[in-house]
Amino acid sequence: MEPIAPRNLTAQLAYRARGNPPGTTPASSVGNFYPGLELDLRNLWRRVFAGIELHEAVALVLAVDDDAPPEVQALVGEILLTVDGHPVWIEVTGPREPGGASESLGNWSLEWSNALADIVHKAGQEVRCTFTKGDDDQQDVSLRVRQIFEPGPEGGEDARTAVLSRELAQPGELTQSLCSPWQNDFIGCGCYYWAASRPDYVNVEFDEADGSRGHNWLQRDRTPATPKFYTLRQADLLQHADIIAGWEDKLSFVLKGRDDHDRDGD
Repeated sequence: MEPIAPRNLTAQLAYRARGNPPGTTPASSVGNFYPGLELDLRNLWRRVFAGIELHEAVALVLAVDDDAPPEVQALVGEILLTVDGHPVWIEVTGPREPGGASESLGNWSLEWSNALADIVHKAGQEVRCTFTKGDDDQQDVSLRVRQIFEPGPEGGEDARTAVLSRELAQPGELTQSLCSPWQNDFIGCGCYYWAASRPDYVNVEFDEADGSRGHNWLQRDRTPATPKFYTLRQADLLQHADIIAGWEDKLSFVLKGRDDHDRDGD
C-alpha cells in the first residue's frame, strides 16, 4: 500500500517529521521582533521580486541583479512605496506624549507578511511597483513575483512542495540575522505591546485619585529616591546591548511588587 502524500500545501506545512521538535512547524515557532526565536521570516521577502533585493525590515532596495534592465538597475537606494496598488511605506501619525496632539512621526515600512500577502498568488506574474528616492520624484516599474515554494516533480500549482524557494532564501539565510533571542524579545515585548514575561511597572504606589505611580523596571541607575512615573527618554531605559552585555548586574528580583532598587537594603 502506497503512503498518502498530501497535495494540500497547508497540510504539508503543518506536518512535523519524526525527530523534529515542535518549533520546526510554523504554528509553534516565533518569527517576530528583530528577529524571532527560531527564524527571521522577514528574510523570506527580500527577493520576492525578481531582479531586486530589499532590506528585510525596511522598504529599501539594497541591490539589483547584474543582468537587470536599466530601469531596474536605477532602483538601488530607492524606497518601495506601493505594490500592485497596496501601500508598503506609510506616514505614521500620533501623539509624541500621552494626551498630546496627533502629529507626523515620519514614515515607516509595513510588515512584509501582511503588506505583500495579496501578491503571493500572483507568483510568475508582473505587478506594478512604485519607487521614490524620498522626494516628489516617483517611478513605476513592473517586477515579476517569484514563487514562495519550490515546485514538485509533477509541476503545476497543485504540485507545490512545502520547501521554500531557493530563489527567495538560500540555505542559512532565514537564520543568519538571528542574535540573542531572549534578550531581544525581553526588551521589545512589554505590556504596552503584548503580555510580557517580565514586569513593566514596579514599586507601585496608589494615590488619592485612584491612580498610581511607579518605576519602569528597565530604567537605568534607579535608587529608592528616584522619582516615580515621570516621562522617560529612550536613553533612560536599558537597551538590547545592555542586556546582552550583562543582564545579571542590571536587572533585579521583584518581590511583592518591589525590586532591589526600591528596598534600600531591607
